[in-house]
Amino acid sequence: MEWKNIYRGFLMGASDVIPGVSGGTIALLLGIYDRLISAINGLFSKDWKKQLSFLIPLGLGIAIAIFSLSKLIDWLLKYYPAPVHFFFLGLILGVLPYLFTQAKVKETFKFNHYLILIVGAVLIGSINFLDLTSGQAIIENRSTGIYVFLFFSGVLASAAMILPGISGSMILLVIGSYHTIINAVHNLYLDVILVTGVGIAIGILVMSRLIAYFLEKFHTGTFACVIGFVIGSLVIVFPGWPESSGIVIVSVVTFAAGLFIAYVLGKVEYES
Repeated sequence: MEWKNIYRGFLMGASDVIPGVSGGTIALLLGIYDRLISAINGLFSKDWKKQLSFLIPLGLGIAIAIFSLSKLIDWLLKYYPAPVHFFFLGLILGVLPYLFTQAKVKETFKFNHYLILIVGAVLIGSINFLDLTSGQAIIENRSTGIYVFLFFSGVLASAAMILPGISGSMILLVIGSYHTIINAVHNLYLDVILVTGVGIAIGILVMSRLIAYFLEKFHTGTFACVIGFVIGSLVIVFPGWPESSGIVIVSVVTFAAGLFIAYVLGKVEYES
């Protein structure tokens, strides 16, 4: 077992709770994104045991983060949204230098790749202008239709989770199931957790195959799209400037902390 992946999974899980932040972005920062995609696809190969040794600790870390931090992050987002978002803003900005290096932008990018990058950024950034008020209500009834809705919410969210720049939480907000699922995690409503969890598992398996295909066949174009997604997510995460000067100072500090942590993690992971 690659037990080091517990802390990596913890960081990914913590980011997935925040609307606008993607676990896939954190996986890129940690230098494990390609390995993650190949491990998921390798579950149905003869080396499935080797893949489990990578995925089980990672999944354990993600689960620990979601169940242990969801209440804390929910509280922080309620009372201190600006510092939290500025922290992740710094973290995402800190990912970009590693992405540019990994994609070898100066050597490989052509006009069409920059065009793909811009389209990707605009596509993700435009989510910020959607009306998300419908996602605030908690769905109380448990009809068959609601379970089907929660299942497909899991499918869509997990597909977004492993795509850098696209937040699974933001997708849940857009379709109106975010608060219902977070509430279920808080209160351990096992029926909602199970149905959504099955959808998440299926979504990850399907999307990982698609990503692996595009990385193999259109490597540079895929990276251009990914970088665009990450840049676009900055628009979603940016909360606006706080009105209180005290909160501005705290937000600047958390932004710097996010940049610093991205630098340290990137340096440690890429040079190890």
